[in-house]
Amino acid sequence: MSKDLSDNRPIVIAVDGPAASGKGTIARALAAHFGLPHMDTGLLYRAVALNLWRWGGDPSSEFEALRACSAVGVDPDDPELRSEAVSKYASAISAYPSVRAALLERQQEFAGQPKGAVLDGRDIGTVIAPDAPVKLFVTASAEVRAQRRVRELLARGMPAHLEDVLLDIHARDDRDSSRKTAPLRQADGALLLDTTDLDVDQSIAKAINLAEEQLARAE
Repeated sequence: MSKDLSDNRPIVIAVDGPAASGKGTIARALAAHFGLPHMDTGLLYRAVALNLWRWGGDPSSEFEALRACSAVGVDPDDPELRSEAVSKYASAISAYPSVRAALLERQQEFAGQPKGAVLDGRDIGTVIAPDAPVKLFVTASAEVRAQRRVRELLARGMPAHLEDVLLDIHARDDRDSSRKTAPLRQADGALLLDTTDLDVDQSIAKAINLAEEQLARAE
């Protein structure tokens, strides 16, 4: 059963992990379970990347990437938002300190809502909400994540080849974990959830159990 939030302090749930690990699906399920708003912070970076891509901007230019942050809006139904081209742009520009700083306040304001919130990304538990009472680090093998991404792209009518997607997964993992600003890592106190051998329902059930365990310990 979901936790009654009416008489409790705000609950912030931080869900981090690499690309295609299942963290977005898990975060949405946690938000529904606990009755909290949800933010996919990766969509913010994708929205900036989409702006830059549509302008014909250069993702290797931090200045141009920062300009693309101005008045950025997120339309989750925009099919180009999840295209591979935009994914590559987003992975590149997310390494820029100025871009991360420009989007930091927006994410922290979302996390600071009266009842709390669920946020998923790559630096939620380490930077955005380091004091969150619930922190999960969701991962899976690169091969399984690549297979998931291919199925996702094909379902959207986009061309995808497993070998290419796997190479991109490895490259993104390397960029995300080796960048100087807010690198991808398991936050202090975060519980590991490996979804390699779990289906969607099993992953969600495990995540809810882990979250409720953390909340019980925090009381």
